[in-house]
Amino acid sequence: MTGEKSKDKMLERGIEDTLVTDFAGEERSSYGDFLQLKTLLNLQKTFQDPPQPDELLFIIIHQASELWLKLLHYQIKAMRDDLRADKFGPAIKHVARIKSIQRQLIVSWETLLTMTPADYLLFRDALGSSSGFQSYGYRRIEFILGNRDRSTLSVHKHDADVTEMLEQDIAEPAVYDEVIRLLARQGFDVPADLLERDFSKPYAGDDRIVKIWKQVYLDTERYWDLYCLAEALLDVETLFQRWRHDHAAAVERVIGMQHGTGGSSGVAFLKKALDLRFFHDLYDVRSDMFYKAKKS
Repeated sequence: MTGEKSKDKMLERGIEDTLVTDFAGEERSSYGDFLQLKTLLNLQKTFQDPPQPDELLFIIIHQASELWLKLLHYQIKAMRDDLRADKFGPAIKHVARIKSIQRQLIVSWETLLTMTPADYLLFRDALGSSSGFQSYGYRRIEFILGNRDRSTLSVHKHDADVTEMLEQDIAEPAVYDEVIRLLARQGFDVPADLLERDFSKPYAGDDRIVKIWKQVYLDTERYWDLYCLAEALLDVETLFQRWRHDHAAAVERVIGMQHGTGGSSGVAFLKKALDLRFFHDLYDVRSDMFYKAKKS
């Protein structure tokens, strides 16, 4: 009998006497209160009655992605603030977290791909005209990273609050605009027309800035901080492109080359985004360096 009691104890961890278990009338919040779990976990409303097996998967993947996008924007904005203050170290630290968040977003496609075409067909019609393209969380990421396409605002015109927020986002300098300003403060000859331009318009690169980056890349010991910043920005862009690619691949695997629910051409439309870039000069400097090295 004694042996059996000992085995039973090994099957239970129990709780420590110091653990708080009574929250009635307490000023302190419980875990559920702090995270508003009753609200959060009741936001997953399925489309059909009875719900189809993969509806909950579809909803949670996209809701979780929106939360990651919110955090991603927060971190990119913090990085931009550090660049404005010439704080290289903190800016690079933010990039490390930005990249980690991006990887979380990329991995989410793997989970979604456990849903087959047959699974998706059971509830796709219930989505109506909704589409991931309508995500204003995603739009904020593109705007702050530099893809300033005003035509994308049209899908948000039904929501005045969102439109106002996005209008403010697109009017502020993007991350790379702040990088160009930083280069000027570091003593480089940055043309004035690039420092006070209309930031609501996209920046497509400039040979004058490419020449500055060439100096940085050919003398990394002298310009180590700028060199590390440039490579960190390219890491962010590479992961963003990977996320775009995996998104297109996931959609093609589930619906093939059919049109998307929001009226787009589907995979063909998503693949067009793979040609978009945020940090043009950082790519052009590579072409310039290797082209001239080949000529010599």
